[in-house]
Amino acid sequence: MIALLAEVGDLGLRAQIIAVVGTVLFLVLVIELVRRRRLVERYALLWITAAILLVILSLSADGLRVIAEGLGIRTPVNALFLLGLGTVFVLALHFSVAFSRLSEETKILAQEVARLD
Repeated sequence: MIALLAEVGDLGLRAQIIAVVGTVLFLVLVIELVRRRRLVERYALLWITAAILLVILSLSADGLRVIAEGLGIRTPVNALFLLGLGTVFVLALHFSVAFSRLSEETKILAQEVARLD
């Protein structure tokens, strides 16, 4: 029984280490994309914020549990899924707004070019 508990504890520690390393690597990737000018700073801010929040949650073993309890969710994994889904919706909305603005600007530019010709 004690050996089984030790394995479960080690698995939790391993999962936490993998989560921290993965999110830190993601953060480094975003910063590198900004440095190489492959990602605009305006969008990078969203990704950097998401990565920092993930690092904080992965470093805090009880943080996700507290969030789950605060939201009335039984298991922390479901809370993580809900937070991830919420993040995806926020990013999708942000990119839809940006896409709409760019589409309108493209239409205006096409009309001006047609008028000049």
